[in-house]
Amino acid sequence: MTSPPDQKQIYLNTEMASRLAGIDIGSNSVRLLVAEVFRGSSYRILDEEREPTRLARSISSDGRLDDDAMARTLDALATFKQIAAGYQVSALRTIATCAVREATNGSEFCRRIQKEVGLNVEVISGEREARLAFSSVQHAFDLNGKNIVIADIGGGSTEVVFATGSLVESIFSTPLGAVRLTERCGIGSGAEGVEFQQGLIKLDKEITGCLKRETSRPLFAPHFLVGSGGTFTTLAELVMASKKEADIPVAGYKVSHAELRHLLDQLKKMSLRSRKSMAGMSSDRADIIIAGLSIIDGLLKRFRVNTILVHTRGVRDGLIREMVDEYFGGETNDPAESERAVERLAEACSGELEHGRTVAALAGRIYDQLASPLKLLPTDRKLLETAARLQDVGYVINYDQHHKHSYHLIRNSRLPGILGPDLEMIANIARYHRGAFPKKKHQNFSRLSSDDQQRVRSMAAILRLAGGLDRSRSQQVKDVLASIDNDGANLVVVSDANPQVDIWGAERRTDLFEKAFDMPVRIRWAGPQKEDA
Repeated sequence: MTSPPDQKQIYLNTEMASRLAGIDIGSNSVRLLVAEVFRGSSYRILDEEREPTRLARSISSDGRLDDDAMARTLDALATFKQIAAGYQVSALRTIATCAVREATNGSEFCRRIQKEVGLNVEVISGEREARLAFSSVQHAFDLNGKNIVIADIGGGSTEVVFATGSLVESIFSTPLGAVRLTERCGIGSGAEGVEFQQGLIKLDKEITGCLKRETSRPLFAPHFLVGSGGTFTTLAELVMASKKEADIPVAGYKVSHAELRHLLDQLKKMSLRSRKSMAGMSSDRADIIIAGLSIIDGLLKRFRVNTILVHTRGVRDGLIREMVDEYFGGETNDPAESERAVERLAEACSGELEHGRTVAALAGRIYDQLASPLKLLPTDRKLLETAARLQDVGYVINYDQHHKHSYHLIRNSRLPGILGPDLEMIANIARYHRGAFPKKKHQNFSRLSSDDQQRVRSMAAILRLAGGLDRSRSQQVKDVLASIDNDGANLVVVSDANPQVDIWGAERRTDLFEKAFDMPVRIRWAGPQKEDA
C-alpha cells in the first residue's frame, strides 16, 4: 500500500499553481488572506476578508467557547473556504490562536471544524504566534540598526517580541487580550457609572501586574514599538480622524505615547454609544477599544517606549510568508546552506568571525581526542563547533552579559538544517562559554533533561578551554594535543611561538572542566616547531 504524502507534499507541489490562502481563527475575529506568489518569495494580495466572531467572549468566565461564537466561526470558515476555492489555491492552511488554545472544548471544536467544514486546524502556541507576527514586521519595515519591541494584540492574548534588526532576542506570550480583559474587568457594553470606573481601576492593575509577571524589560533601549492587530489599526484611524488627516496610509503610521494617553482619557469619559459614533471607530470594536488601548499604554510604560509604528498585517501575513518559504524550498537539509547560515549570523552579529572559527576548530580537536576516555557522544562534536562559532553573537546587543544574549539570539534564530532540540543545545552551550556555571535555577538549563544537562556541561567545559586558547585573538595556536592519564587531562599546545597569553587564558578557564569531569587540567606549550628539512 502506498504511504500517504506528508502535509508539505500535499500543499507544496511546486509544479502547480502559485496561489496560497491562510485562515487565522483569532479570539476576536476570523481572517482570510488569499495571495498570488511570485518567484523570489514575494506575493500580492488577491483577497482579504474578516468576520468578527468574538470566540474568546466566554473564556474568562467559564473557560469554554460558547455555542453562538462557535456557530458564527463555523459559518465564517465555510464562507472563507469557498472564497479560497474560487481562487483555485494550491494550498490552504488554517491556524487557531489563544481562544481555541486555552478553551477546554478547543480540541472538540477543531474536530467539529474538520467534520463540518473540512478544514484541518493547527492550534499554534503563543511563541509561534509571536514568530509569525515578527516575520510579517520584518518584511514590512527596514529594521537594520534598530532595537524594537513588537506587540501583537488579539482578543485573548498579547504576544511580545524584542528584536535587534532581524534577530529575535526574546519572546513573551501574555494573557492580555482586548476581549478577555473587557469581560474580566466588567467594562463591556452594560457597564456604566461607578461599576465602569471600578472596572477601569481593575483593568490597569491587571495589565501592570501581568506585564511585570510575564515579561522582562529589554536590555537595550527600544527605538519604537511596532504594533499589529485591530487595536493598533483602530488607534491609528482614530488619531488620524481627530487630526483630520485624510489620504494617509495606516500602514507605518506613527502615534506618540502622549497621543495615545490623550485618546484613552477621552474614551474613558464617553458612553459606548458615543464611542461607536466616533470618526475612525469600527463599530464592532468600540466596546473593547478601551481595554486594547490600555494594553498598549501598559506596554509603552513597561518597556519605556514613546513611539508606536502601526503595522496593518500580522499573524496571517506571517503564515502566508511561511507557506511561501516552504513553497519555494525555504527549508533545506543541505549542509552547505546550513554552514553558510551559521557564518552569516556570526558575521552579522559578533565581528569575531575568525576567532569563532579558530575556537570551533580547537574545540573540535579537543573533543575528538577526549570523546572516548570521557565517554562523550561523537555526534555532539558538530553542536559544539556550531556553538563555538556563534558564542559571541550577543555582542550585537552589548558586551556585558553577551553570553546571555547569545543564548536568546541563537535559540530564536532560524538556521536551516538545524532542528529545534539541537538549536536549544547549541544555544545553551554558547550561553555557558563564559560567566556562571550551568545551574538548575537557570530557566534555559532547567528545561533540559538530566542527560542533556550533562552534555551541555561537558561541551561548555571544552568550549571554555578552546576559547581561552585564542585569548590573544591572534589565531597563533595551530593545534592542541589532548590526552588523559592518571594525573588528569593534558593539553599540549602547538604554536610557532610561545602562546603565553593563550595558555594563560585557557588556564583561567579550567574550572568548569575540572568540576564536570572531576580531574585537574594541565596546559603546556609543545615548544618551537622544527621546520621541514
